[in-house]
This record gives sequence, structure tokens and C-alpha cells, in this order.
Amino acid sequence: MHGIYPFDRPVVILAAPRSGSTLLFETLRESSDFWTIGGESHGIFERIRRFNPMSGLCDSNALFAEDAIPEVIEHMRDAFYRKLRNAAGEPVHAAGVTTPRLLEKTPKNALRVSLLNELFPDALYIYLYRNPRENISSMMEAWQSGRFVTYPALPGRGQPWSLLLPPGWQAYHDASLEETVAFQWKSANEAILTELGKLDRARWTAVSYGQQVREPAATVQRLCDFCGVSADRILDGLSGGDSRLSRYTISPPAADKWHRNAETLGHVLPGLQDTMDFIRDAAPELPPEEFDLSTDKARA
Repeated sequence: MHGIYPFDRPVVILAAPRSGSTLLFETLRESSDFWTIGGESHGIFERIRRFNPMSGLCDSNALFAEDAIPEVIEHMRDAFYRKLRNAAGEPVHAAGVTTPRLLEKTPKNALRVSLLNELFPDALYIYLYRNPRENISSMMEAWQSGRFVTYPALPGRGQPWSLLLPPGWQAYHDASLEETVAFQWKSANEAILTELGKLDRARWTAVSYGQQVREPAATVQRLCDFCGVSADRILDGLSGGDSRLSRYTISPPAADKWHRNAETLGHVLPGLQDTMDFIRDAAPELPPEEFDLSTDKARA
């Protein structure tokens, strides 16, 4: 693979943590046209010391076009290609596919779009949005579970850090959990749409977590049409009553699960209104009813 670009229009899912990206990834990878590395790409990125915040060579998960050193980019492309397999687990090299359609996702990619555009210059992007009432509540649950620690020790911080590490995280050493998580949500969504806004609009689309849950078949068909891949095998699974949970589900899904954190959410949601307006303007295809920030459980 040395010196060769071995992909055809990779598809990258971009989302804040706990927004349903694993469910979307595990659904779309069933397409007969997609190849994946089987999971998330933390190892491919963070085995490169200059991309790993624990090395002291970078400050956060944010990576940019200027980080795209040619030899590093070539190494990463090779690493992705060599790990590719289809939904049945067959390695790409055994199938004789010369330019596979890669499907990639990890929430850290929210802060890496300009680097990804150097790594995969013909990539397509799916932006996944989830209402912050649900999303932030789920992120809080993830922190509290202890299962999502990304960095056990960071400079100047006496406790582990979970999920995404945005620039400016040092200001949250003494912050409440809800403030920290709201910062992560805001950082992810603003970074994604700021960078996508620099690309041709034909290269990205937006979808909400609510759409993939309420209208799975229509949502799958729309996204597969956008990507230019077959939806048949996915739709066959959905018609058979396939209602699997993602591998990272902490507790059973429920539309009102965020209610348990309603009072706490009320402390941080008003500060996200500007971000919500930004998202709504940038991605008008998202359902308007999913932009409600009310924490009045009777109205929600």
C-alpha cells in the first residue's frame, strides 16, 4: 500500500460523545458496500505520539490540517486499510477490493475535521445531532459509570477525565459535572459545524438521533443514498424487527430518561442557546422540534 491512496470516498460520522453515533455506525456498517476497522480508531490516532495528549506533545483531541505531516498521513492510511473488514469479518485484502468504502467514527473526530480532510480528501461526512437534554444527561451518566475514562491523569488534574478532551479543558478542574459535560457538548458540535461549513455542502449531511430512532428505515435509506451505498441488507434487518442496542449502552433507552437530571440540566442548558441557533442555521434539515431546551418535564 506504500504511497497509494487506497480508498473511495470514505464516510465519517461526526458527533458529540453519547449522541448515538455507535448505533448509527453499527447500523450503516451492515451495508454490503462498507468496510470498517471493526470499532473506533483511537489506536490509529493516539499511537502517534504527537496526536496523544498523554505524551505532552499536544494539548487536547483537537488536530488540524497543519498536523498532516506526509509520512504520518501515509502511515495512518496504511493502518486504516490493513485493519479493514466487512460486516462478516472478512479482511479487505482477502476480498480483492482495491478501493473500499471506509466507514469511520469516533467522537474525538469532532475535533479533527480539518485533519480528516487531509487524510481523506474525498471523504463524505454525516453530522449526527442529539438534543442536549438527552445528550448531556447521557454524558453525565457515562462519567458517573467510570467506564469511559479516556485519560487517567492529565497535567494539573487530580482526577480522571472521561470522553472528549476539547481545547480549554484546564478551566474545568473545579467545575461541576454538568458544566464540564456541557462544555464538551458545545465544543464538539461547534467544532464540527465550523469545519464542515468550509466544505462543499454536497460533501456532508445532517441527521438527528431522534430521526434514526423514530424513522429507522427512512433515515437509513436517506443516508445510504447520500453515501452512494446499498441499503438493502440494513433494511432487511430492520424489517425483521432488529432493535439491537449499541455496544456502549449503559442503561435501556427511554425518551424521558433525561428527566432524572432535569434540575441539573436547568443550570447549563440556557447557556447553550447560541450553539443551538448555530446548529439550526447550519443544518436546516434537522427537525425543528428537536431544538427544545425546556426542562419542564410536563411540557417536554
